[in-house]
Amino acid sequence: MLVDLNFKGKYVVIVGGGSESYRKTPPFVEAGAKILVVSKTFSDGIKKLHATGKLELLEAEVKDAETFVKSFNPKPDLLVAVTNDHVLNAALIRHAKSSGCMVYAVDNPAASDFILPAIAKVGEVRIAISTAGKSPAMARELRQRIEKMVTQKDLLQIELQTYARAVLKTRILDQKVRRKILYEVLKDKEIKRFLQEGKFEEAKETALKIVESAAKDIGEKPVNQLQEAQNR
Repeated sequence: MLVDLNFKGKYVVIVGGGSESYRKTPPFVEAGAKILVVSKTFSDGIKKLHATGKLELLEAEVKDAETFVKSFNPKPDLLVAVTNDHVLNAALIRHAKSSGCMVYAVDNPAASDFILPAIAKVGEVRIAISTAGKSPAMARELRQRIEKMVTQKDLLQIELQTYARAVLKTRILDQKVRRKILYEVLKDKEIKRFLQEGKFEEAKETALKIVESAAKDIGEKPVNQLQEAQNR
C-alpha cells in the first residue's frame, strides 16, 4: 500500500552523508521537513542542499547507536539510516523504534516503517513506483518511462478539472452529480482537442457550458441559495 505521508514541519534525522543519502533526501526537502544529516563526511549533493538552507549538517561519527538516539531532545519524528555499515544501520533502526521514532533503513526494507518509492514528476503530477524494495534500478527505469508518458495535454486537463470543480461547488450540492459532470468534462472530445492545441481558455469555456447545462437540467440554483433554503 502506497501512502503519501505528511512530513511538513517534522523532524527528520538522516544518518549517512554519501550519495545514497543524497538520493533519499529530496522527498523530505520537498515535503518541508526539518532535516538534520549526520555523518563524518558529506557528498557534494548534500553540501549543496545545506548551502541553500534546505537542511542542517552535523559532522560526527556515530559509534554507539543507542547513545546517539537517546541524545536527541526533542526526539526525531523519523530516523533514516543510510550509512554503508549494515550493522550500524540495524542498530540505529532498533533503538530508534524503541524510542518511538518512525524508521527507514536503505538496506533493510523489512525493518522500515515504509518504503521510499521512485517518484515520477511532471509538473504538479506525482506518481509513485515501488517494487517493494526488490529492484530500485527497475523502479527508476519505470519512473523515467512514466515521466515521458505524461503530456502537456494531461497537465492542462488537471488544471481544467481544478477550475471545473471550483465552479461546480458553487452550483451543485450533490457530490455524486458533481463527480459525474467532471467525468463529462474529462471525456469531452472538443475539450480534448482544445487542450491538445494548447487552447486552455477555449477549453474552460466549453467546460463551463457543460457545468451550466447540467445545473440547468437538474434545476439547481447557486449553492448559497440552496443552503439558505435548506436552513429555513
